[in-house]
Amino acid sequence: MSPRYPFVGDGGITMSLKITSSEVEGVSLVALNGRIVLGEESTALREKLKSLNAAGKQKIVLNMAEIDYIDSSGLGALVAAHLSAKTAGASICLCNLGKKFHDVMQLTKLITIFDVYDTEAAAVASFSASRAASN
Repeated sequence: MSPRYPFVGDGGITMSLKITSSEVEGVSLVALNGRIVLGEESTALREKLKSLNAAGKQKIVLNMAEIDYIDSSGLGALVAAHLSAKTAGASICLCNLGKKFHDVMQLTKLITIFDVYDTEAAAVASFSASRAASN
């Protein structure tokens, strides 16, 4: 068995991306754990972010601390989420990028379209700072 695809007891395949969300100071925090790859994982991420947009959430932080791997489909899901959020007047930022993920974002130049922060706290604080700057 490949460690890339964890199996459950009945022989079925489990999704290798866990998504948990919470809210702090009006900012939606989405913690991602596992792999963002073609298939259920990238679809689940797209659906989660689409539901936050539909619920009128304007400030979204994706915590990438526990992301082990991301493929081109996963990067596409991030870009699509960014564009959808922007169209809806919302903002998505990323935090806790691992070194490999940060390198991929730099190599693909996607680092230029996202606001990226070292910590979740810094990402949340950025929304307060941008609101204060616009007043």
